[in-house]
Amino acid sequence: MTLPDVGEGVAEAELVEWLVAVGDEVTPESVVAEVLTDKATVEVSSPVAGVVTALHGEPGDVLAVGGDLIEFQTGGQPDGGDGNGDAPAAERSDAEDADAGVADDGGEDADAEVAGDGGEDADADAPATRHSAVDDTGTAETTTRRPLAAPAVRARARDLGIDLASVAGSGPDGRILHADLDRLLVVDDRDHGRLRAEDDAVATPVRGVRRRIAARLSDTWQRVPHITYVEAVDATELQRLREALNRETDGAGGRLTILPFIARAMVIAGGEQPGINAHYDHEHETLTEHAAVHIGIATQTDAGLLVPVVRHAEARGLRDLASEIARVTAAARDGSATRHELAGSTITITSLGAIGGIATTPIINAPEVAIVGVNKLETRPVWRAGSFQPRELFNLSCSFDHRMVDGWDAAVFVQRLKALLETPALLFVGDG
Repeated sequence: MTLPDVGEGVAEAELVEWLVAVGDEVTPESVVAEVLTDKATVEVSSPVAGVVTALHGEPGDVLAVGGDLIEFQTGGQPDGGDGNGDAPAAERSDAEDADAGVADDGGEDADAEVAGDGGEDADADAPATRHSAVDDTGTAETTTRRPLAAPAVRARARDLGIDLASVAGSGPDGRILHADLDRLLVVDDRDHGRLRAEDDAVATPVRGVRRRIAARLSDTWQRVPHITYVEAVDATELQRLREALNRETDGAGGRLTILPFIARAMVIAGGEQPGINAHYDHEHETLTEHAAVHIGIATQTDAGLLVPVVRHAEARGLRDLASEIARVTAAARDGSATRHELAGSTITITSLGAIGGIATTPIINAPEVAIVGVNKLETRPVWRAGSFQPRELFNLSCSFDHRMVDGWDAAVFVQRLKALLETPALLFVGDG
């Protein structure tokens, strides 16, 4: 069985966990593994009934869609990589190579094939076996096929300058794992020009959602030239309105926070500047402006930062916005959010609440071109009518893709948000 297509445009997925072992019996629809895409964890089910005969990959490995995942014995016949009951392609290849070796007249090509040169065409997953060859002096020498390791482990070792032949693998059949590279870095990092870890330090492989976050943010930061615009918002009147509305319902249906008001302001301001509620396709150099406003809500979870989506914010009232924000963020935190709920945003809000600091520089959730950052609400002295008065203020820290959004347009957008939030009645008058 190969790794199936687990999402639109997904070319690879990280193996999170095997839920079966070699020798286990499975039925159709038995869940055999969990894999992680850019957005969500996906369960992979068995397409057949049978017995598990082989597992391809270790947790943490990144597997290609269409690549070998698991093998079964079904009805007395092995079900391998192509899922049709035939022997796996790797086994057929080995058999064909053996037949060719018997028929060969023992010439130079046959010797080269038997010895193996460890090149890119060699079988990456074949066990390490030793063969004898004879040099031109008649002395026997030993050659070794390249060590057993997943492609992701090989790529990491290559980046670190580590020779896998010098690494003792701790996985099945001596397979080299990410953990083996981590141990090598801690024990002998001097050979690779890295700082020695303290005796009590622990090297932890970066996997799962955190690995995806690291890759996505690194790519965005390298590709997208950011501009961040910060402005103070006097939310005194907004706070009064919010508290009055909460008293009116006495908490029934949940209390209103400041986020649904900001979401409403984003709908209005984005409608006036459609280039802000947009996606930029870097590869095809196209900007897609969206009529629908799907607001991503950056949410901290135990697994890392996720961005569940409030769809069609432009069609929702204030309390509906509040309810949907609460629902999707709760789903992200408890792990029940679906792929659909974690994809498709057109613009994002990020807020750290009471610890939000004075200003931030949020990274855009590409391919979006704008993100609205909300900093902490606090009482500040403000000069009004000839004296300082205590006012409730917070800063908006908004980042934009400077390729698509000029500084002027960024300022117009943020100033419009400020005006709407400082005079909250405008949020409910027609289209603003």
